[in-house]
Amino acid sequence: MNVVEDPKKLEAMLKYSNGKRRVPVIVEGETVTIGYKGKT
Repeated sequence: MNVVEDPKKLEAMLKYSNGKRRVPVIVEGETVTIGYKGKT
């Protein structure tokens, strides 16, 4: 998703990332990985 162009997608990303503005945010089922190499 392009969170820069779509404010609703940015809002959804921030919910998954607990307000952190880091990319990528990868959601696989109930697992959420934030940042490269899974650094959260």
